[in-house]
Amino acid sequence: MSESELIEIAGQWNFNYNYFAGESASRFFRELRENQRIMGTRCTKCRRLLVPARAFCDACMERTNEWEAVGPEGTLDTFTIITTQFPGLPKPPIVMAYVTLDGADTALINLVHGLDMSDIDKAARRLNSLPRVRTKFIDEPKGRITDFSFELI
Repeated sequence: MSESELIEIAGQWNFNYNYFAGESASRFFRELRENQRIMGTRCTKCRRLLVPARAFCDACMERTNEWEAVGPEGTLDTFTIITTQFPGLPKPPIVMAYVTLDGADTALINLVHGLDMSDIDKAARRLNSLPRVRTKFIDEPKGRITDFSFELI
């Protein structure tokens, strides 16, 4: 072993933590749980409607304070088909996509359902047409991003 050879040390992190979501994200998640709607915040300077809602515009760094509902329909912008199992995700193959909901100027990512995944190449061709989607909420929302997914229209 040379002095310049890098050593690899195996390890694992497994710990519980609480994440403080902040005012904007807290309201965004409350709206999911209590009203089953997706809200964005409008930038006071450039007027873009940011979804998911955030406290500051990522383009001009202005504070946002106007809230507006978006969707429930939108357009699939880009996607990936996941064929490997990851902890916390459904059994593959699954589709994760960025969707711009009607009224929004930015996209958000979530699962897409309603597509036959038995032929992945055929599914990818269908998704490449950038289809319209609809937001679908679970029966008992908890105020998490997993409270909804998208389904093809």
